[in-house]
Parts: sequence; C-alpha cells; structure tokens
Amino acid sequence: MNIVKQLVPTVKQLNDVTKYCRASCSSFIHSSPNFSAQVHSPDQEVVIALGSNVGDRLHNFNEALQLMRKSGIHITRHACLYETAPAYVTDQPNFLNSAVRAVTQLGPHELLGALKKIEKDMGRTDGIRYGPRPIDLDILFYGKQRISSEILMVPHERIWERPFVMAPLMDLLGSSIDSDTVSCWHSFSNHSDGLFDSWEKLGGEPLIGKEGLKRVLPIGNGFWDWSTRTSVMGILNLTPDSFSDGGKFQSVEAAISQVRSMISEGADMIDIGAQSTRPMASRISVQQELDRLIPVLEAVLGLPEAEGKIVSVDTFYSEVAEEAVSKGAHIVNDVSAGQLDSNMLKVVADLKVPYIAMHMRGDPSTMQNSENLQYDNVCKQVVSELYSKVRKAEILGIPAWRMIIDPGLGFSKNCEHNLEILMGLPNIQAEIGRKSLALSHAPVLIGPSRKKFLGEVCNRPAATERDAATVASVTAAVLGGANIVRVHNVRDNVDAVKLCDAMLRQRRSIPPSNKK
Repeated sequence: MNIVKQLVPTVKQLNDVTKYCRASCSSFIHSSPNFSAQVHSPDQEVVIALGSNVGDRLHNFNEALQLMRKSGIHITRHACLYETAPAYVTDQPNFLNSAVRAVTQLGPHELLGALKKIEKDMGRTDGIRYGPRPIDLDILFYGKQRISSEILMVPHERIWERPFVMAPLMDLLGSSIDSDTVSCWHSFSNHSDGLFDSWEKLGGEPLIGKEGLKRVLPIGNGFWDWSTRTSVMGILNLTPDSFSDGGKFQSVEAAISQVRSMISEGADMIDIGAQSTRPMASRISVQQELDRLIPVLEAVLGLPEAEGKIVSVDTFYSEVAEEAVSKGAHIVNDVSAGQLDSNMLKVVADLKVPYIAMHMRGDPSTMQNSENLQYDNVCKQVVSELYSKVRKAEILGIPAWRMIIDPGLGFSKNCEHNLEILMGLPNIQAEIGRKSLALSHAPVLIGPSRKKFLGEVCNRPAATERDAATVASVTAAVLGGANIVRVHNVRDNVDAVKLCDAMLRQRRSIPPSNKK
C-alpha cells in the first residue's frame, strides 16, 4: 500500500489553503539584506536543509544541529535521514541529507549569516560548486515570506528539482495542515496543488529505496536501509519470571548458548532484557538489573558470531540504558517511551543511539487494569498517546531519524485490541502521518510472540505452544507494514518473514496498470 497517497490532502483542501496564503503571505522581491532583516516578526518558523559528504557525515550533522541551537535556532522537528548519490558533480562520495523545522528570532539574512558561520567553523571552504563539503545548510522556507536579494532566495530556488531536498522536506509536514505557515509553504510550490503534488510530480515515494535515494537509520557505525527486507529480533530474557522463558537463561553460559542458536537460525538483532515486563511483574532496582544484564551483554558482544548483528537492551531505566550503550549496545528498547524514568529521553538523546518507543498505559503492574483497557478507537488512541511521547523525545533531542515505533501488543490491550492493531498497521501509519510524515516512515516493530491473546484465540494456555500462532501474527504484521518482528522462536519466523518479503517484492514488481 502506498501510505503517502493515503496521507495526501485533497486537491480542494490544498486549493483552499493556497488561495488563502497567496493573499496573506509576505513577499520580499529584490530586497536588500538590510531591509528584509528589519521586517521580520519576533518568532519565525523556518526549514533548513542539511547535507554532508566529507568525513563522519552523521557527526557533522550532530555538530551542526548543536551549533544551530547555540545560535538561536530552536529545532522542533527532524526529517528522516537519507543517503543520496551526488548531483551535478557526480565524481564525489555519497551524501547524507536531511532537514529540520525550527523557530528563530533571527531575521532572514541574520539566519543566513549564522548558517554560513557554522559551515565555516566546521571546515567548509570555497571550492567547486556542488562539490564535496563537510556540511551544507540551506534555508528552504522562512516563515510566510518570499525573499529575493543578492545573496538569498527563499523559497530556495532549486527545491523543486531535487529529490534529495524534497524527500526530507515532505517529512517535516503532516498530511493535515497544522498552521497558516505550513499552508503558505504549500502555496509556494510550483504546482497548484501544493508541495504534495510537487513531490509526486518529481517521482514521490516510489523513488525511496532506489539507487541514489535511500532512507536510512544510523545504527552502530553504519546505516540501515530497512526497506530492503524485514528484520527478525530474537528475544533473550535474563529474568526468572518472564511469561514464556523465565529462568531459562539466567547464567551467562545458558544465555550465550541461546544467542548462538538464534544467530545460527537467522536473527538480525538480539534484544536483551533483564527486567520482566509481563503483566503484574514487580519492579527490580537499577543495580539488580545491571547485575543481570552487563555480564551477558559483554559476553554477547564478544562473540565472533555477533559481528554485524544489532544488540538492543530492553529497559526503562536511564542508568541501565547509559551503561549498556557504554558497553556497546546499539539500541535502547523502552516499553514505556520515557514515562517510567524522567531522565530516559534526555539520556538517549545524549547517547545518540536509536530508540524504540513503545505504547503502554501505566506500568507492567497496572497496565492490564480496567481503566487502562478503555479505548473508543484503539488504533487512533495508541497513535495519539504514543505520538505525544515521541514528540517530547524529539524536542529533547532524539531526532525522527533515530526513532523506531512499537504500538505495544499485549501492553494495556485486551485480545480484541491486539487483533485490531495487527489488522490496522496501515491505518496506524496513516494516522501518524496526519501529524508527521517523518514518523510515519519510521521503522515499525511488532512483538506478538507467544502472547496471551494468541493463546486465547487458539486455546493454547501454555506460552510455548503458541509458536504457530506467532508465525501467523508475524505474517499479518509484515504484510501490513512491520519492519522488525520480535520473537522467541527465530527459525520459524525467519522463514515466515522471508516468504512475506518475497510476496511484497512481487507486489511491487507488478506495474500499476496490471494491478486489479
């Protein structure tokens, strides 16, 4: 399913807003730098594009964002991250590209000066136009204003011809137009139906994943293109009381044996948890969790078989996350999305690792009480509640390009809720997209493995008897848009995922004219 087509506003909606904005948006035509800097309002919402293809590209982005904040540019939204082929001058390394929305009190030419200073401070020099550079910062939009001076053109004059600019720009929008300023940005498009139409005319979402334009998530020392295939995450519980395999892997030796087995069966990721989050689980201390986790984590990361595999730590404690990442863990997997530890989001932002944000109401001891199981529309309410937590994470410095979304099967949901979520993944992505296209593109993790609702449907009281039902639910999830599946039984689910991925590739290979 083309999620973006689901998200695009109607032509009438965009025509209405563009008519309004063409009447209301400010315009500076052939203005001088001094003049245009004097008439800005106190706060302006801006869009700034980022590019880098020299040195550590991601580090360059992080440094540029930090310097922007110090310069009075307050970042509010991040696009996804893209690895792109060079344009115009093709004999140079690939670029990373992204964009941010921000609020600033700097005038347009003051903003330009601040960005140029950041570029210079980071080592950019005058060289070949469109050639290699450690950082490239361009103003795409400045409030509701059109600006044309000797040194600045806003909207940026070459937006409309550059997929590597348009893709991250679209990420910064939602399919629902959230402000008059965004309405004006649509009106600046060179197409009457707004930015969505400009993107579609350029090629749109089908361009993503092809050579030259890949949406990626930074993990470890590399970049993960999750569009190529579904990843299987093997579960390693170090707890005595987990609902499925509690007590089986408490020794380092038993844990390592299980990890070797999961890797040999095809696991791409290993998720290590040392605190039970089953319903009614009692909470252990930070130190108890660390005592269980760290010896096993160090041993897993030292395995030759684990080379190239992703290791995540399943914790809601910020101190555990910080220690685990310092030892080499690649991802923080937080079932509470930051609500059980007020320091978690800031710590993860500083760690600069991917963050799995999961939906849950309450905590494991209260999540299944009657109050937390009340929903009018479970998919919409899960999106609304999870989105508010993810936006808080983004404001605190975890960019959208590091986010992984988990709707939380089995956490504050009953059987019917879980089934609705499994069947409603496209609707969940579309609902997220109404608020943020970037987050609607984030990898989606689904964890149905051996959970109680499968036993209720299939009359399998024992968790270990639910593997066949897990395979069926994983199949539904992958065909519905999941990018990561978290499972106990790796072997059978790897096969299911391979078949689903093959079916999805086949679907994409059929020309639209031949689809019924």
